[in-house]
Amino acid sequence: MYFPTAGIECHPFIPFAAALGISFVTSMGGISGAFLLLPFQMSVLGYVNPSVSSTNQFFNVLACPSGVWRYWREGRMLWPLAFTVALGTLPGVFLGAFIRITLLPDPASFQLFAGLLLLYMGLRMARLLWRERGRRPAPRPAGQNLSSCRVLAWNSRVLEFTFQDAHYSVSTRKLALLSLAVGLVGGAYGIGGGAIMAPFLVACFGLPVHVVAGATLLATWLTSLAGVGFYTLLAPFYPHLTVAPDWRMGLLVGLGGLCGVYLGARCQKHVPAFALKALLAAVLLFTALRYLGQGV
Repeated sequence: MYFPTAGIECHPFIPFAAALGISFVTSMGGISGAFLLLPFQMSVLGYVNPSVSSTNQFFNVLACPSGVWRYWREGRMLWPLAFTVALGTLPGVFLGAFIRITLLPDPASFQLFAGLLLLYMGLRMARLLWRERGRRPAPRPAGQNLSSCRVLAWNSRVLEFTFQDAHYSVSTRKLALLSLAVGLVGGAYGIGGGAIMAPFLVACFGLPVHVVAGATLLATWLTSLAGVGFYTLLAPFYPHLTVAPDWRMGLLVGLGGLCGVYLGARCQKHVPAFALKALLAAVLLFTALRYLGQGV
C-alpha cells in the first residue's frame, strides 16, 4: 500500500501490528505508545517528513479512547488529574507544533532532539527504580481494591486523593507548570501533551502508576485532538512542507493502537508497579540510544 503524504510504501499489516504491540506494552504504564511509534515510523518505515508528528497525534486520537473507557469502567480514572494535565499541556502543544515546523523540519536534527528527550526520561525512570530496588514490593492491586481511588480535594492550590489506603497530595500549580513544559516538548515531538506525563508524575510527584495511567491517557487524547486540528490549520501556511497528517497511515496505526491500548489497560492490574516502571525504563533507554546513534 502506498501512503502519499508519508511518501512511503509498505504492507498495511506492518504499521497496524507495530502500533498494537507498542501500545499494549506502553499503555500499562499510562503512555499511549506514540513516543515509540514515531521512531519506528522514521527508522523502519522511512517516514521522515514533519507530517509524521501530526500523524502520530492522529494515532493518539484513535488509540486512547479504548484505554480511557477501560480505566473508567474499573474505577481507576482520576478525573481532576486528567483535566489539570490537559489544561496545562494545551498551550505547550500549540507552541511545540510551531517549533517542530520551523526549527526541527530536518530529520537529523529532530532525531537528536527526540533521542535526548527519551534518554532523559529513561535515566529519570532508572534512577527511581534504583532507589526502590531494596524496598518490599507493594501488594498487587486486585479485585475490588482497584476502585479505591477517592478525591478528597481539588482546587487551584492542591489535589488530594486516596488510593489503596494511601494518601497523596500534589500542588496543582506545580502540576500545571510541569504539564506546560511537557506539553511543549510533546507538541514538538508529535505525541500530544499527556503522552509522556506518566513517567514525570511517577518520578517527580511519587504518584502510583496504577492511578496516573488512565488520567494521562485521557489528557493525551484531549491534547492530541487539539494538536491534529492545529497542524491541519497550519498546513496551508507551509506549502513547502508536508505538515498535515497522513490519514491513511494514521488510520492503520490508530486501529492497531486502539486494540493495544485496550488490552494493555485490561492487563495492567495483573502486573506489579515495579515491573511496569522497569519495562518503561528499558524501552526508553534502548530507543534513546538507538535514536542518538542515528541522529549524531
